[in-house]
Amino acid sequence: MAGSTIPRRALGRLLRELRTKVEKSQLAAGLSIEVSPQSIGRMEDGQPVKISTPQMDVLLDFYQASTEDKAVALELLREVKAAKGDPAGWWRTYADVVASHFDHYMSLEEACSQLATFQLTLLPGLLQTAAYRRSMILTERPEMSAVDVERKIELAVRRQARIREDPDFSMDVLLSEAVLRHQVGGRQLMAEQLLHLIEVGRLPNVSIRVLPLDAGSHLGLVVQSFTLFEFPPLRASRLIEPPVVFVEGYDGALFLEEPRVIERRQKALEDVGRVALDHDDTRRLVVGIAEEYAA
Repeated sequence: MAGSTIPRRALGRLLRELRTKVEKSQLAAGLSIEVSPQSIGRMEDGQPVKISTPQMDVLLDFYQASTEDKAVALELLREVKAAKGDPAGWWRTYADVVASHFDHYMSLEEACSQLATFQLTLLPGLLQTAAYRRSMILTERPEMSAVDVERKIELAVRRQARIREDPDFSMDVLLSEAVLRHQVGGRQLMAEQLLHLIEVGRLPNVSIRVLPLDAGSHLGLVVQSFTLFEFPPLRASRLIEPPVVFVEGYDGALFLEEPRVIERRQKALEDVGRVALDHDDTRRLVVGIAEEYAA
């Protein structure tokens, strides 16, 4: 578990449900344990808030929580407190060279057990070679110093280590053929990148399939690129956090959690998957394009 992000979200969701059930305001809840209503709101949103176990006991009594709900909430609070001591958040040392939303993104990427992504134009960071990554960094930020460029590449390499080192992590990647055709950094660089893609695709926890350009109409063209995170049960409480969808744009990013939105994205992945090539045909297509670049 990456820090306390996921158990905090689960605890916040439970506390909001309990408060709403007894029709108490955030102001009343805050007064019951002598904290501000803003603190109650932040806690319900899964943000860090200092709260002691005795305070939580009082709050749960105020909410008239059942014995079962109280046990779950206290267990989640223990998970939050225990996670604060975990050696998590290693990526924060790169905060000065990444976007402001990256910390939250990484807390989700590190905590998830399954990552599914559909990409229309570029390879996801977990599949990029160092040369591909360098080319994209310099395209976006040509003024970036050589030192900072290399730090960003180092960050990408450290993220990619999980693919090979964590047997409980799986990745399902759907790529438009356009991703393979965009000549990022030139033909030779792309030839090497596609060979890397074939290598990673052989790993047992990785699925890579390509959507051919002649596939016709499909939901992916409407939905555009996105990533779906799914999470394992929390260590002690065994609760499972709902999935999160990540959508990145040039000027910012969205983290979507509404059940209706998640369901629509899951259906989009299913629709794209139905028209994507199977693994063998994907490999043949990738090899063929790599040979074209190398010729």
